[in-house]
Amino acid sequence: MLVNATNMLNSAVRGHYAVAAFNTNNLEWAASILDAAEELQSPVIIQCTSGAAKWQVSFQVVADIVRDLVEAKNITVPVALHLDHGTYEDCFKCIDAGFTSVMYDGSHEETFDINLQKTSEIVKIAHAKGISVEAEVGGIGGVEDGVASKGELADPAQCKAIADAGVDFLACGIGNIHGLYPDNWEGLSFDRLAEIKALVGDLPLVLHGGTGIPTEMVQKAIRLGIAKINVNTDLQVVFAKATREYIEAGLDQQGKGYDPRKLLKPGREAIVARAKELLCDFGSDGKGWA
Repeated sequence: MLVNATNMLNSAVRGHYAVAAFNTNNLEWAASILDAAEELQSPVIIQCTSGAAKWQVSFQVVADIVRDLVEAKNITVPVALHLDHGTYEDCFKCIDAGFTSVMYDGSHEETFDINLQKTSEIVKIAHAKGISVEAEVGGIGGVEDGVASKGELADPAQCKAIADAGVDFLACGIGNIHGLYPDNWEGLSFDRLAEIKALVGDLPLVLHGGTGIPTEMVQKAIRLGIAKINVNTDLQVVFAKATREYIEAGLDQQGKGYDPRKLLKPGREAIVARAKELLCDFGSDGKGWA
């Protein structure tokens, strides 16, 4: 069932686990994520950037795919359809398309005051329609849809100001980056996370760049208040690996191995398997009632 993300993340805070937010790139991705969540009876967030939406034609097409899959597969666990790293304009497109949750990423605005002002506007409009809102303070490292950031430590006072604007969950930079982590990565700043948590209280916090962070580090972050963990690159890597192995084994040249249904199957199965591992690592398995 499609819901907004507020209740599932509040339940995660109370239960000391995190909900996975997996990025979708096409129908195979969305179907695989739903299969993993349903099998483990875990709440899940399926999210999409503007770039991935463009690849799939539009936000409306993404919403239609996810909504139809949830209905056709008779998915019984809570599923939120979320905009990831959206611009101010993207938020309105997704609200109109039927997304149940949006992220306005104002961390790249010229000033924090602009971020706060636009976040407040989005909160008012989205909440009137029952849609949950994520905001961001402190740029997340790496590159996301062509926007680059070194990775910052979010200002706790700014996090408090955004929290007071009424957002439902907050992404805060704590040394995390998008994509694969380099060998010289310094790790997450748990001290900064604790400072932010002390000011925002029970507000669910979001960890972007979930790929490649050691499991024990992720689980410590969850204990300190992280309730939503974004994962994109991880599933892309396992999909590519499984597809490459199929091709390198020459299976596409055997019989009708070139059939896209056969060609894509190993990658699809790899997404399901990896998503299930992550759901268990985050502790959301069996929490489908939340």
